[in-house]
Amino acid sequence: MVPAPEIILRLLLGAFIGGIVGFEREIHGRAAGFRTQLIVCVAAVLIMVISENYYFRIHSIDASLRIDPARIAASALIGIGFLGAGVIIKSGYAVRGLTTAASIWIVSAIGLAIGAGFYLEGIITSVITIVTLMVLRTVENKIRVLRFRIVSVSTSVEESSYEQDLVTAIKEQGCTIHHINYKKDSLKDEILYTFNISSRDSDAARKIFLALSSMSFTKTVATSE
Repeated sequence: MVPAPEIILRLLLGAFIGGIVGFEREIHGRAAGFRTQLIVCVAAVLIMVISENYYFRIHSIDASLRIDPARIAASALIGIGFLGAGVIIKSGYAVRGLTTAASIWIVSAIGLAIGAGFYLEGIITSVITIVTLMVLRTVENKIRVLRFRIVSVSTSVEESSYEQDLVTAIKEQGCTIHHINYKKDSLKDEILYTFNISSRDSDAARKIFLALSSMSFTKTVATSE
């Protein structure tokens, strides 16, 4: 059996590490922040402690019984996966929350490691996690990532011949057009063009919006990721 002082130490260490990771998520306005990450890590520690103690208790009752203490922990990781899925949001081409979901998953793994008494492994993993979330963020922001966007422009039906002008204006901003969708609204006497584009310029959406808005024949302009 794991002694009570050791259990308390593991739970407190799990709360401390989970709180640090959660604080980083909290200050960046993520859904799973300080309290969520802390609770997940402490829960993982408790699950692992229970698994370990349960094994020793069953073994003390009947030494011939064979119990795998890792089965409860494995089931806990599956449950954590559902919790992580809850913070992932997809809007158009943009998928948000993947890093937060990954942080929940690794926090639970750290908790299991600490709960099993693997302090060195848990602490090293937590340091790597914190460095990844806090330090590598600046590196990631400097990478010119290919971003996909949706541009919607409406014109009157009589001015449907201006499609080439719209295409030219978008390409002049350094964007690649992958696909164009068309929709005619007879009630509003409009044709809606939806351009699926990509660009490595983080400011491309604003540039396209300004360029298309300045055209006399455009009625509405909208950009989204």
